[in-house]
Amino acid sequence: MRIDQRMIGLFCLLSVAADQPQWGERFTRNMVSEETGLPNGFDPVSGANVKWSAALGTETYSTPVVSGGRVLVGTNNEQPRDPQHTGDRGVLMCFDERDGRFCWQLVCHKITTSPFWDWPRDGMCSPATVESNRVYMVTNRGEVLCLDLYANKTTLTEEDAFWRFDILRQCGVRQHDSAHCSILLHGQFLYINTSNGLDDAHRVIPAPQAPSLIVLDKRTGRLVAQDAEAIGPKIFHSTWSSPALGEMDGRVLVFFCGGNGIVYAFEPVRAISASVAPLKKLWQYDPDPTAPKENVQSYIRNRKVSPSNIKSMPVFHKGRLYITHGGDVWWGKNEAWLKCVDAATGTEVWSYPLQRHCMSTPAVRDGLVFVADCGGKVHCVDAATGQPHWTHDAGGEMWSSPLVADGKLYIGTRRGDFLVLAAAREKKLLCSVKVGRPIHATVTAANQVIFLATMNRLFAIADGSGPSSPPAASELRLPRG
Repeated sequence: MRIDQRMIGLFCLLSVAADQPQWGERFTRNMVSEETGLPNGFDPVSGANVKWSAALGTETYSTPVVSGGRVLVGTNNEQPRDPQHTGDRGVLMCFDERDGRFCWQLVCHKITTSPFWDWPRDGMCSPATVESNRVYMVTNRGEVLCLDLYANKTTLTEEDAFWRFDILRQCGVRQHDSAHCSILLHGQFLYINTSNGLDDAHRVIPAPQAPSLIVLDKRTGRLVAQDAEAIGPKIFHSTWSSPALGEMDGRVLVFFCGGNGIVYAFEPVRAISASVAPLKKLWQYDPDPTAPKENVQSYIRNRKVSPSNIKSMPVFHKGRLYITHGGDVWWGKNEAWLKCVDAATGTEVWSYPLQRHCMSTPAVRDGLVFVADCGGKVHCVDAATGQPHWTHDAGGEMWSSPLVADGKLYIGTRRGDFLVLAAAREKKLLCSVKVGRPIHATVTAANQVIFLATMNRLFAIADGSGPSSPPAASELRLPRG
């Protein structure tokens, strides 16, 4: 059976060219997809356009990834699938892409030091990154694992990994709230945000010397490089952002937004040395130069003046870098911006104010930048000038990022609304659907299917599918009338 599964997987890898094995477009992190033939919406009650759906836990923050005929998504264990693994756990679930059949799950115990290391019931917040039959994952415990995509058992633990690297123990990191990293895979190397952050009281950085960005050898899990930028002491809350990559005139750069609100460009690792090498910085950019720079943690409860934080990923597109930054959603000032930066030099090109805070990674397509904020607004901005084209009131706070594909923009709100708008200079709302549970994960498009994770359910949405058997009303909790 194991051989058969691997042969099926190999066939999928060779025959499917539109997988989404990493969060964001290739290495650039742009929230766009080349998929076509995608639906304008779906109906979770009747099952219209629902190819299949599958139950998750009760809290899901991880964006689905699709590769080799499998769909992977992180969740919690509040609806356990294995009676031998009950209680609060971090879970990575794997489903068959064709029909939603449950294939396997990774189950990890929670860190019990305090809730601020690994927040209760948040589950596995980091999305997976897949290459061939290898799954690279940062667990809720801050461990990097290399797993088999076609595992032949239904429940895996850390002991089933090909290799494991403990960020907290081996790098001296003090994880804050959770591990939250989408691993950037480039060649032989994995670029990983360490999630280093504040103590329980939100007053000091317990691990000021710990790295914020590390690089592992994907074959062995060995630590080969890390940043040497002394980011730790000036982390405002935590290190939230995952790295991106861009190429200009044959030159490759790795971009990283530190927990100190500074954007860095590094040379990529090209070879493994005998000791852990420092990443070579090419430039750095401060998107908020007038913000406080010393004793930054003292501004935590100040909603008017504070340092900036960066929760979204930097997006590389046509020689420019697009980032969002501002006050933290829980702490600091009530301001946020979308910035455009020359990716070769780190020079600011333009700045556009957002409403309140921003967790959203931008989508850049056809000369337009789309981004969502925690003020409930979707923004369409000119990519060249930063001038606004339109805004749309989504009616609820958005932690997810917009996905642009097939001329449409897909996004979900924490209020439980799934929206589809035209990805164009003129605003047009195509669909608004109440799914009954909050949406924190970003929509994924692969093989003419939209994958949407709500807090408790994963939907595969395809044009012309259904009506299939819809989930129970108790799972949707749709409003009456």
